[in-house]
Amino acid sequence: MASETSKINTFCFFKLPAAWWTGVRLRYIDEQKAVVTVRYRWVNQNPFKSMFWAVQGMAAELSTGAMVMGQIRKSGKKISMLVANNNANFSKKATGKITFTCEDGHLIKEAISKTLSSGEGQTVWMKSIGVNEEGIVVSTFNFEWTVKVKN
Repeated sequence: MASETSKINTFCFFKLPAAWWTGVRLRYIDEQKAVVTVRYRWVNQNPFKSMFWAVQGMAAELSTGAMVMGQIRKSGKKISMLVANNNANFSKKATGKITFTCEDGHLIKEAISKTLSSGEGQTVWMKSIGVNEEGIVVSTFNFEWTVKVKN
């Protein structure tokens, strides 16, 4: 897993530099779960002395998207992926280290299996929950991913 997290973090440096420079890092990934952390710092602050909502969104999206990328790579097929929709709920100021966890890997695995067998695009909603160092939920993000076999 360390190799996989390192590869994805390097990918972020080159392809998602805003996420990388604001401190978003993948810490763990397997087929079912991904964990991403980001620490409140000057570079990702808002005027209210907490983490900017978009930085939380980048971390949450990576926790879902890393599993989508992993399942696509595992399939060995050319499959497109795109966020079609998202929503979020903010329940507490995000300060300190925030950990976003998505445990919906089974959902994307099923969607990719369906798109491979049917040839039709599939959509799946994946949830990422952000908690602070005390284990208190600070934000919850939902992303609607679409996957489709490329022609």
